[in-house]
Amino acid sequence: MMKHIIAGRQKGLSLLEMIVALAILGVSLGALYQAAGGASRIVQTSERYAYAVSIAESLLAEYSVVPYSGLDVSGETGGDYTWQVTAVPLPDDNDPPLALLMDIRVQVSWGETRSRTFELRSVVAGVVPQ
Repeated sequence: MMKHIIAGRQKGLSLLEMIVALAILGVSLGALYQAAGGASRIVQTSERYAYAVSIAESLLAEYSVVPYSGLDVSGETGGDYTWQVTAVPLPDDNDPPLALLMDIRVQVSWGETRSRTFELRSVVAGVVPQ
């Protein structure tokens, strides 16, 4: 008779075990979705940064020779990118200067809620207008 009672135990999951399993599944899926969302934001940020670098390099190539009197131009491109190019003569103690070299700065900014900026500096040739 005792054998019959032990053999009659219920097999399977209880309601409490099912609720705990669903809670663990929910937390795991939430963490997975959050990780995937963070990864996509990082990819988007790096793509926008690479585009800003490309704009700055293009502007530096376009202004590889600038007027020796200086330069200050700005503009914007599609996709909320704004840029500014400034160039000033490098100091030279010789009179007249040995070389007409210009310190050029290219700055590209983007973003509405969290503004970001990339700056590229170099030295380019200056030209005296004729």
